[in-house]
Amino acid sequence: MSTQRDPSQASAAPSGLSRVSVGQFAERFRAEVIPLSNTFAYFCASVPMSEEVLKEYLEEPVAALPPAIAAMLPRISILLVPYLERSGERRGAKASRKTRPALEKISDFVVGERPAEGRQSWASQISFENETVLLFALKEQDVAEYHYRLYRRLAALVAEKWSTEAASSYKTMIREELMASVHGEVDDESWQSKQALLRHQSNLKRDSAAFADYVRQSFIDTLTLYLHGLCCDIDVETGPRQLPSRYLRKRLNLLKSLYSPPTGYSLFPEEDEKNRDGQKMGTD
Repeated sequence: MSTQRDPSQASAAPSGLSRVSVGQFAERFRAEVIPLSNTFAYFCASVPMSEEVLKEYLEEPVAALPPAIAAMLPRISILLVPYLERSGERRGAKASRKTRPALEKISDFVVGERPAEGRQSWASQISFENETVLLFALKEQDVAEYHYRLYRRLAALVAEKWSTEAASSYKTMIREELMASVHGEVDDESWQSKQALLRHQSNLKRDSAAFADYVRQSFIDTLTLYLHGLCCDIDVETGPRQLPSRYLRKRLNLLKSLYSPPTGYSLFPEEDEKNRDGQKMGTD
């Protein structure tokens, strides 16, 4: 990876930053981004971007991406900002999944001071014709939470264009879980989507909008965990909503077969001896 400018040059918040919409902020600073790879670039208007911070927040999570996924992604600019604020309109608005992205564009703001209670946001996104801009608020956000939110945004982008083979394989696995009455999910969104499906559809062999939504949410949550596990040493939290370990491992192995890790990266503890030290994830 190559940076063509001193990262510290992008470490200070732009002058006059008080409350700017994410769209205006992205338009203003897209030309200022520093390349990380052929796909990724960044601009920092938040924490001081020392070499150590640059490595932890940007270089390492990008390097851990499977090559097949990196090849699928559009050009991505990562903008690191002090805080993100939700507007009052967004909090009270009711929107469908189709209208929600447009609502986000006009409702999130980059701010220099901590937003009022209940108005703070951690990530936002806006798309241009040939580029997706991801904005992350870094102040008061733990690096592990930042990594999670970054990979979740990338997983959602993959879900928009995953191959027919990948979609069919994952859909078949989810169908098998449902028919076996497997309890639990990976994260809250897929859990809620699964519960909605089970409440409203008794014939789980039937394709439906609810089934498609559940498959998509489940894929995003599971891929987020897979990508995060390749990058970082994380633990899977146990709980009454958690997918049983053996089913989670089966999903992760499927994703591993579809999106092979970069050379030197491992996912499970037993793979560590073959690959690099550390950077592994346990699922039990």
